[in-house]
Amino acid sequence: MNVQDTQKMAFLMEESGYALTGSPSDADLIIVNTCSVREKAAQKAYSLLGRFRELKEEKPDLIVVAAGCLAQQEGDHFFKMFPSLDVVVGTNQLDRLPEIVSSEERSRRRYSNTAFADYVPSLDVQAHPFAGEVSSFVTIMQGCNNFCSYCVVPFLRGREQSRPLGDIVKEVEKLVSQGVKEVTLLGQNVNSYGKTLPDKPAFADLLQAIGNIRGIRRIRFTTSHPKDLSEGLIAAFGRVAPLCEHIHLPLQSGSDRILQRMKRGYTVSDYKEKIAALRRAVPGISITSDIIVGFPGEAEDDFEQTLQTMLAIRFDNLFSFQYSKREHTAAVGMDGHLPEKTKRERLKMLQKLQEGHTLEKNIAFIGKNEDILVEGPSRKTGSEMMGRTRTNRIVNFPGSPGLVGKVVRVKIVDAYLHSLRGKME
Repeated sequence: MNVQDTQKMAFLMEESGYALTGSPSDADLIIVNTCSVREKAAQKAYSLLGRFRELKEEKPDLIVVAAGCLAQQEGDHFFKMFPSLDVVVGTNQLDRLPEIVSSEERSRRRYSNTAFADYVPSLDVQAHPFAGEVSSFVTIMQGCNNFCSYCVVPFLRGREQSRPLGDIVKEVEKLVSQGVKEVTLLGQNVNSYGKTLPDKPAFADLLQAIGNIRGIRRIRFTTSHPKDLSEGLIAAFGRVAPLCEHIHLPLQSGSDRILQRMKRGYTVSDYKEKIAALRRAVPGISITSDIIVGFPGEAEDDFEQTLQTMLAIRFDNLFSFQYSKREHTAAVGMDGHLPEKTKRERLKMLQKLQEGHTLEKNIAFIGKNEDILVEGPSRKTGSEMMGRTRTNRIVNFPGSPGLVGKVVRVKIVDAYLHSLRGKME
C-alpha cells in the first residue's frame, strides 16, 4: 500500500507541474513516504530525513515533506526531531498534497495536518501506470477494525473504508486500456471489503466483476485476515479465471495462547482448517504467510508450537519478523517482553526452517511448464527476461524485450531459494 501511495503522490505532484528527478540533490521538493508498522521501517525513515538536513542548508528553498504512517504518528513532533522538515502530511490527507505544497511555496511556514476523514479522498486518486508497466496496484479499501494487540494500523490508517465496487472496476478497466495485464488489489484486510458500503458487496463479488473485464490476465490481492476468509472467496479461486493461485494469509503465531494475546480471533486449528479447504479447492495453490517471533510472553513451548505448525503446513514462503514495540498498541503494556538476543535467535531458527520449505517447494517445479507473465529484464542479467508464475514465483529465462506484457510458456530447468530458472518451449 505504501508503494501505491507513493505513486499517487508522484502523480498528484506531476499534475501540479513537478517532475520526478533522478537524485535528491536535483530536487526542489522531496517527499518521504514513511512506514511505522515495524521498527526497522521507522528507523529507515528517520535516517533518510536526517540525511536531508545538509541538503536543506545548501538549498534553503528546498521543500521537505514527511508523509504516511510515521508522519501520522509523530505529527508536529516531527518538526522538533528534524528542523529541516517543512510539511507533515497524515495518511488521510494525501489528496491535498498539491494544495499544501503550493501554500508552502508562498508562505514558507511549517504546516502539519494529520486529521482523519470520514472518507479518505486519496482512495479515489488514480495514478497513471509507468510506461511499459505490466502490473499495477489498485487500492480497494483502507484502514482496519481488528485492533490486533501488536498493530498500529487502526491508529495510523483509521477504521475500514471500502471503495465502491463500480469505481474499482472502472479503474481496472482504465488500467487495462493503458496496457496493464495484472492488478494487485490492496487493503489492510481485503476479506472484509464491502462492509462499509450501503449494498455490502463481498470481496468475492469484486473479484468476479474484475475477472469479467476483457483484457485482464491476472488478479492478485493482499492482505487477507484468516478469521474473515470466506467460503465464497475460496470458491472464487476456481470460478474467476484470472484470479491467480496464490494467497497471503498471515498466521503470526502457531500457539493458541499467543494468538489470543495478539487478539487475532482464530485458533491454530481454525487456520489449518482454512488451509485445508484452500488446498482442496485449489490443488497446488501457493500459500505465503507472516509470523512474528518473540511476542510478549512467548515461551519456548509457544515458539516450538510455531515451528511445528510450520512443519505441518509447509508454507511456500514466509515474511518473518521480530516483535517490536509500537506506540498506542496494547502489546506495549503487556508483561513478558523478551530480550533482543532471544528474539534474534528464534527468528534465525524460524527462517532457516522456512528456507528449507521454500527451496523444497521450488525444486518441485523443475520439469514443469508454467505460464509466465513477462514483466521486464532480469535483475541478474540484461540478456534475460523476468516474469512470474501464477503462484507468484519469479522466473528468469532467455528472451527478448519484445516479450514484455505477454504470457509465455516456460519450462522450469532449475530452482533456487528466491527464484526459478527456465527456458521458453
